[in-house]
Amino acid sequence: MAIQQQQPPATSPQLSPPPRTATADLFGDPIDSHPLWFKQSSFLSPNFDSESYISDLRTFVPFETLRSELQSHLSSLKHELVELINRDYTDFVNLSTKLVDVDAAVLRMRAPLIEIRDKIVAFRGAVEGSLVSLQGGLRQRAEASAAREILELLIDTSHVVSKVEKLIKELHNVPVDGSNGDLHTAEKGHLSNGVSIQHAEIGANLRETQSMLLERIASEMNRLKFYFAHAKNLPFIENMEKRIQNASSLLDTSLGHCFIDGLVHKDENAVYNCLRAYAAVDNTRNAEEIFRSTIVAPLVQKVIPYTSSGVVGGPTGDELEEDYKQIKQLIAENCTFLLEISSTENSGLHVFSFLANSILKEVLYAIQQGKPGAFSPGRPTEFLKNYKASLGFLADLEGYCPSRSAVSSFRAEAVYVDFMKQWNIGVYFLLRFQEIAGSLDSALVGSSLTPIQRSGLTLKQSVTLLECLRSCWKEDVLVISISDKFLRLTLQLISRYANWLSAGLSARRTRNSGSNSPYEWALAASHEDLVYIINDLDNLAAEVCGNYIGHVFDAIKTYTTEDVLDLVKNSISQGGKSLKDLVPSVIDSIIDTLVDKSNEELKQLHGIVAAYRMTKKPPPVRHSHYVSGVLRPLKVFLDGERATTYLTEDVKGKLVQGAAFKITGRYHEMAADIVNTARKTETSLQRIRLGAQRRAGASSDVSDVSDHNVSDTEKICMQLFLDIQEYGRNLATLEVEAAKIPAYCSLWQLVAPQNRQAEISF
Repeated sequence: MAIQQQQPPATSPQLSPPPRTATADLFGDPIDSHPLWFKQSSFLSPNFDSESYISDLRTFVPFETLRSELQSHLSSLKHELVELINRDYTDFVNLSTKLVDVDAAVLRMRAPLIEIRDKIVAFRGAVEGSLVSLQGGLRQRAEASAAREILELLIDTSHVVSKVEKLIKELHNVPVDGSNGDLHTAEKGHLSNGVSIQHAEIGANLRETQSMLLERIASEMNRLKFYFAHAKNLPFIENMEKRIQNASSLLDTSLGHCFIDGLVHKDENAVYNCLRAYAAVDNTRNAEEIFRSTIVAPLVQKVIPYTSSGVVGGPTGDELEEDYKQIKQLIAENCTFLLEISSTENSGLHVFSFLANSILKEVLYAIQQGKPGAFSPGRPTEFLKNYKASLGFLADLEGYCPSRSAVSSFRAEAVYVDFMKQWNIGVYFLLRFQEIAGSLDSALVGSSLTPIQRSGLTLKQSVTLLECLRSCWKEDVLVISISDKFLRLTLQLISRYANWLSAGLSARRTRNSGSNSPYEWALAASHEDLVYIINDLDNLAAEVCGNYIGHVFDAIKTYTTEDVLDLVKNSISQGGKSLKDLVPSVIDSIIDTLVDKSNEELKQLHGIVAAYRMTKKPPPVRHSHYVSGVLRPLKVFLDGERATTYLTEDVKGKLVQGAAFKITGRYHEMAADIVNTARKTETSLQRIRLGAQRRAGASSDVSDVSDHNVSDTEKICMQLFLDIQEYGRNLATLEVEAAKIPAYCSLWQLVAPQNRQAEISF
C-alpha cells in the first residue's frame, strides 16, 4: 500500500488566482482589507450559525456587499489551503510510506485485550453478587432491628401500664388527710393543742406522700403517652388503649383531689409536686381551672357577686376601682403562695399561667356577669375611670411575673387579649370627639360674636376653643394608647376655628350675605368687634405655642420618646402659627371698613368742580372742609376704648400704615378723575370759543386778554393742592410720612404748581 513514486506538488487549476499582495494606501490601510463589520473570528466560534449571522448584518449591510465579502474571504481561504498543502507535501507522502503492516500489529494486540476484558467481566459479576448478598443481609438485619425495637416498645408499654396500675392501687391504699379512726377520735374528743398540731403534721405528711406518688405516676404516664404515640396503630396497643384511658382518668381524678387539698391547706410541698405532675402529663389547663374554681372564684364573688343569670348582688353599680382594690388585696393574701411556687426558678413550672387563665379569667367573667355596664363606653367618664382602673389591675398582676419574658407571655395569653377587647376605646374616642368638637361647633354657628372676658380672651368662640383644646389632654379624658388621635383632634379644633374665621373674613370681603349664611356673624360684626378677634388670635397663638405644649408634654412625656415629643411640639406649634397668620387678614378687614368710611368724605371732592366750573369765584386760599373728615374714622378708631385696650402698638402701626396707603390711593383716584375730566372739558370749551370768535371776527386782543385769566381747571387744581397739603399735615399727626406713600406723590405731581413739583412740603 505504500506509495512508491513521489507525486508532484498539488495544484488547483479550478481555484481562482490568489489575491494580489495587499498594498497600503495613503493612510496606511491595506487596499483589499475587509471592512470593520466583517469579523473573521466569528466563523471560528463553536456556536456559529450562518442564519443568525446574516440576519444580524442585514440591518446595516446590503446583501450584495455581504456576498462579495464572503466570496473574497472564501477565495483567500482556498488560497491558504493550497499553500499549506504545497508547503507540507513531502510530509504527507512520507506518512503513507511509514504505515507498513498495520493489520498484523492490530491482530497481535487484540488477543491480550480480549483476555483482559473477560477477566474484568468475571470480576465484576463476582462483585455484584457479593453486593447483592451483602445488601440482603443488611436489609434482614434492619428488619430484625425494627422488629426488636417494636417488641421492646410493646414490652415497655406493657410494663409501664402494669406499673401505673400498681402505683394507682398503692395510691388508693394511702390514707387521705388523717382518715384513720384515731385521728377522727382526736377531732371529736377535742384533744389538746399538741394533738391538733400533730394531726396537722400527719395530714401534711400524707398529702406530701400522695403528691409524690402522683408525680411518679404522672411521669410514668408521660412515658406511656410517648410509647402510645409511636405505636398506636399496632393491635397490641389498641387492645391496651382502654386500660391506658382508665389509668389516665384515675390519675386526673386523684391528682385533682390532691391539688385541691393542697390548695385548701396551703401545703407548698404537695402543691409543688402536683404542679410537676400536671406539667409531666401536659395538663396545665386542668390545674389552672381547679385553682380558678377552688380559690379565685370564691374570692372574686365576695367582691363582685353574681349568679348564673348575671344578677348583681352588690350596691356599688358599675364602678370597678374599689372592687379592684379588694381583689388585689385578696390575691396578695390567698394566691401569692401558688404564684411563687409556679415561678420558682428552674422548676419547669413556667408552663402554667395562673395569672391569666385563673385570676384574670375569673375577674373578666365576674365583671361580664355582675357588672356588664362597666364595659359600656356610653358613659365616657365612668368608662375611662374603669378602664384606667383595669390597666392598674393588670399592672399589679404583671408585678407577680418574675421576668420580662413572663410579662410578654402573660400579655400574649388569649384571656388577656379578650379582656383588652372588652374596652372599646374606638367608640369612647368617637363619643369624646362628638362631645368636644360639637361644643366648638355650637359656639361657632352663632349669628354674632359674643363678647366674654376669660383667660385673657374676649370672645365666647375663642374661650370655647381653648376649653376644648384643654379638654383633649385632661386626665379624665385622655387615653394614652390613643394619644395620637387626641393630637389629631387638637389640630382639627385649631383648623376648624381658623377656617371659620378665614371663611367669615372672606365672606365679609365679598359681601356674600344670605338669610341662612353661616358667616352672618362676619357681616354683622363692626370693625370694633374685629379688635376682639385680633386680641384673641394673639393670645390663643401665645397660649398654644407656650403653656399648652407644656400641658401636653406633662400628659405624655412618661410614655414616649424625645423624638415623638419633638414631633408633637412641631405640629402644635404649626397650629398656633396658623392662628397667628390670620391676624393680617383681620387687620385688612378693619382697614377696608375704615377706608369705606373715609370714602364717604372723599365723595365731597365733586363739590369742588361745582364750585369753580363756569363760575366767577376767585381762586381758593384755604383748604376744603371735607379734608379734616377723611382721616377722622381712623383717628376715632385708634382713640377708641377697644383699640387702646386690646391692640398692641405694632398692630396699631400696621393699621395706620395700611389705612393711610389705601385712603390715599382712593384720594388719588378720585382727584385724578376730577382733574382729567376738568381738563378735557376745558379743552373742548376753548375749541368751541375759538371757533365762535373766528366766525364773529373778534380781534386777537380779546383772545390775548382771556389767556391771562385763571382757568377753572387751574382753580380746581389750586383747591386740590391746598387740600392735599392739609391732608399731608393730618397724616403727619398720625406719624405717617406722606412723601413715602406712592399715591400721595402721584397726587402731588398731579395738582402742584410747576414751581412746587420738585419737593413735597406743607
